[in-house]
Amino acid sequence: MSKTITISDETYEKIKDQVEKDKNKVKEKKETKIEIKTVARELLYQSSKTTLKEAVEEAVERGVDLGGANLRGADLRDADLIGADLTGVDLGGANLRGADLGGANLRGADLRDADLIGADLGGADFCYAKFYGRGGTTKIKKSQIGDFLKALGVVVED
Repeated sequence: MSKTITISDETYEKIKDQVEKDKNKVKEKKETKIEIKTVARELLYQSSKTTLKEAVEEAVERGVDLGGANLRGADLRDADLIGADLTGVDLGGANLRGADLGGANLRGADLRDADLIGADLGGADFCYAKFYGRGGTTKIKKSQIGDFLKALGVVVED
């Protein structure tokens, strides 16, 4: 059963405009991209993933050099960052709980206030990485101290 409704040209135009706006909103949502930029706002990587964590993992998986990326305060909890090139990355205040940083290059990275509890630090390179220093707030577990010192290039002798 169908019915015909008669509307004015003005009402027709309003409805048509609304439908076009709705189509454009859907198109914009599909085209929304997460951008990973440097502190200087230079684009390093663009992704159609829905979270920054997923976009960073995708970039790492594709071998993208994320050196100098601004990931300050990022939620990278449980991220797979094995072998990532994160040279000079700003990870200040980032949540890296449980992240796998095995073999990652974090030379010169800013890790002040980062949460590394439960992160896999095995084979990571923290040479020249910036931590807060005396009384800092970067967090690791006691069981991670050996891997952490090794990643810093410190050899502990018995």
